[in-house]
Amino acid sequence: MLKKLRRKFILINMSLLSLVLVIVIAAVGYSNYQQLKNESDAVLQRALSNDGSRPPIHRVEIGMPGEKLPKSEPMLPAFSVLLDQEGKVLSETRENVDVSGKAMVQMADMVLETGLQEGVLHDMNLRFLMKETPEGTRIAFVDMSREMDMLASQLTALLLIGLGGLAAFFLISLFLSAWALRPVEKVWEQQQQFVANASHELRTPLTVILANLGILLSHPQDTIAKQAKWIENTQTEANRMKKLVEDLLFLARSDAAQAPLTRTEFNLSDAVLGCLLPFEPLAYEKGVTIQSDIQPEVSLVGDEGQIKQLTVILLDNACKYAGDQGDVTVSLKKIKDGVRLSVGNTGRPIPQENLTQIFDRFYRADSARSREEGGYGLGLSIAKTIVDHHGGRISADSSEAAGTLLTVWLPAKD
Repeated sequence: MLKKLRRKFILINMSLLSLVLVIVIAAVGYSNYQQLKNESDAVLQRALSNDGSRPPIHRVEIGMPGEKLPKSEPMLPAFSVLLDQEGKVLSETRENVDVSGKAMVQMADMVLETGLQEGVLHDMNLRFLMKETPEGTRIAFVDMSREMDMLASQLTALLLIGLGGLAAFFLISLFLSAWALRPVEKVWEQQQQFVANASHELRTPLTVILANLGILLSHPQDTIAKQAKWIENTQTEANRMKKLVEDLLFLARSDAAQAPLTRTEFNLSDAVLGCLLPFEPLAYEKGVTIQSDIQPEVSLVGDEGQIKQLTVILLDNACKYAGDQGDVTVSLKKIKDGVRLSVGNTGRPIPQENLTQIFDRFYRADSARSREEGGYGLGLSIAKTIVDHHGGRISADSSEAAGTLLTVWLPAKD
């Protein structure tokens, strides 16, 4: 798909550039043609007004600064003939050209056959202009060879420049397409990995549920009490799968910018305390000590439900990995430009090279322990999504001595 998208990107760019070049070349060519035609018309008009005497040739003396031919008098080969009512030649004039009288008569007859006042004799490569005068019909001719040669030369140069530009732009498009599609390629790879991971995680509880149902069906005569173990196990796996589906739905809606976000001002201190209380008995059972330092009356403008979800994720993550007889610390402070929520825990540190990955979807530093704890590697990814929605930042630090610390900064105002 990405290769097709890249080819389409290059094709569109080249098509647009080709269209622009065609328009530019056509406009320049037409402009040059009109300019050369105007010069020819000026020569024809001068030839028509010639009284029969050969006009003097304007000479330029070399070495005279500023001396140049007048623009109104281009030096083009031109001549004219004066015909009577019967079409016989009465007189003829020549300007910078040698042409026989017989040829003049032939050209005049060709003009009279066209019945036009002005036009082009393509066979002779001449432009003509006819005018009725008291003396008779005067026809002026000017040679188009210079005009055609200049147009051909200019068009050739423009075409070569255009082809060179297309070739250069094609190479640039190859580079730009790779650069422009790099984010798309990254998103595509992440999506493919996301789908693969989600399928893998869903397969595990489904396998357990199907196995439990198979056991139940193989003992149809047993009562529910005898098979309570398998029923409870099925319910546990179904709840885990429900939680996974809800997390996936939240992330999908966030990616599509459809996650509902209700911004109100609420007491963040009370919200964090409310999330902390349910974890105290759970931590006690695991031998984990929770220490809190929550500044009172800290308010925040945001989605209270999502902020509570964020706090629960951080606390749940800390309690899971604090280790036996470990410690969890929770801190909430109001700072100059917002609020800072920090949740730390002792236990096995996260390798420094993995700190940038812990917010990736389905990432788990210890997959075996995560599954035992019921995690799917989506918690911190959801936490980062919530923080991003509120215009904040989340970071992680981990060391053997200090343990792991997750810090969230949220702006005081929306």
